[in-house]
Amino acid sequence: MAHVHADAPFVPLGMAVLTVSDTRGFDADGSGDLLSGRLTEAGHDLVTRRIVPDDVYRIRAVVSEWVVRDDIQAILVNGGTGFTPRDTTPEALSPLFDKAIDGYGELFRQLSLATIGSSTIQSRAVAGVANRTLIFAMPGSPKACATAWDGIIKAQLDARTRPCNFVAMVLPEAGRCTSRQSSSRAGAVI
Repeated sequence: MAHVHADAPFVPLGMAVLTVSDTRGFDADGSGDLLSGRLTEAGHDLVTRRIVPDDVYRIRAVVSEWVVRDDIQAILVNGGTGFTPRDTTPEALSPLFDKAIDGYGELFRQLSLATIGSSTIQSRAVAGVANRTLIFAMPGSPKACATAWDGIIKAQLDARTRPCNFVAMVLPEAGRCTSRQSSSRAGAVI
């Protein structure tokens, strides 16, 4: 189980929020609002936020633009993860990944099971790393975004989370996490 250690410093990340929707604008983007609010409350910086239609190439173009920026270390994408013909977020993002974070989708569905039951199998939440930038895609409902942020992403983007987190991967100067094994040998308690 992950633990937050107060003796480790918090390291803010630059983050971007992308809402994938054919119908929502900023005035009705509850999910984008939720993610933007949660990441800034946690101490991270919201660098940019956009809304794009459910279109593989538009999604991919925006994310490709963001992964080459030095001021963005994580991208939160909401919407387009279902099974309708217009739901293409996983198809847009997967080719960009240098490495997939398979456990993210698995854990998201496990957490969702408690609230939406077997309908969780209709979520194609995906995550990966592209050019040392973390990308997390989740369904477009505010409830799903809260599940993803609160249950998974927030801790993994916090340098104080032990035994490990993703911060050292995207910001090498943040330092590596100590593993349970090496900390145990040194007499530290995790």
